[in-house]
Amino acid sequence: MKLKRLFWPVVGLATVAVSLWLLVNELRGISVADVHDGLTAIPLSGWAMSALCSLIAYLALADYDRMALSHIGKRVSWLFVALCSFTTYALSHNLGGSVLSGAVIRYRAYATKGLTGQDVGVLVAFCWFTFVLSTILVMSTVLLLSPNLLDRFTDLAGPPVARIAGLTGLAFVAAYVLGSLLGLKPLKIGRFQLYYPAPPLVLRQLVIGPLELLAAAAIIYFAMPSAGNPGYLAVLGIFLVSFSVAQISHAPGGIGVLEVVFLTGMSEMEPVSVLAALLVFRLFYLIIPLIVAVGIVVTFERSQFNLRRVR
Repeated sequence: MKLKRLFWPVVGLATVAVSLWLLVNELRGISVADVHDGLTAIPLSGWAMSALCSLIAYLALADYDRMALSHIGKRVSWLFVALCSFTTYALSHNLGGSVLSGAVIRYRAYATKGLTGQDVGVLVAFCWFTFVLSTILVMSTVLLLSPNLLDRFTDLAGPPVARIAGLTGLAFVAAYVLGSLLGLKPLKIGRFQLYYPAPPLVLRQLVIGPLELLAAAAIIYFAMPSAGNPGYLAVLGIFLVSFSVAQISHAPGGIGVLEVVFLTGMSEMEPVSVLAALLVFRLFYLIIPLIVAVGIVVTFERSQFNLRRVR
């Protein structure tokens, strides 16, 4: 049992080690001063837009939990849901193993509002599927609009492969929508029964989920210089690939993984400029939210301790 618990953390740390080694080789010859110059070269408007996009991304993530609670028929105050969602994603993005760590954090919070372990399990599954569904939808659209995207990562897949992958992804999304419209039977996984959400809720998934991804990618885009910039669509596609790989790797914060994949996809740009933009992304999407989330957790646990003492 202990070995099973250690498996994914070990995988994540090993991935970080390999990625950092690759990153060091990729950035050989680049000094700290070069990175500093890259950061100072970003205009104030770029910093402001990146910060705004980060705020939009986390507001969209808050609606993930609201949609899930609506799906299971539970009512929790909007402020509590927003704080819980923000804390969950801020911590899980940095800890790695986002599904497992997110489940633990959510259960600790929502149990105080009367949700059972099964309720939280369905909520976590709903949020996870919303992310997967949104990624498939946005990535499929990008592949159809920019079929040369895969050429940035491999010579084995050309535009025809990209178009087939895009159409397949959109077919999957269409099948999910059709299942909701027809009210198909729930999917049973052990004791869990995952029901198709009502059509209005599916529509929200297909709007809010992609909005979060578009905003997160825009954090990097606005921090990049115009020279050599391939455009937002390419940045979006590369971000989806790099962020997905970072999530799958279970590396804490995707350290090294995100950078290596992104630098590979952005080979036409100066590595310093790309690295500076990724540091801005880490600052607004990972580091600042983590600091705020820790404060929220401390305040929450203190309130729970005081409540137990009064009782």
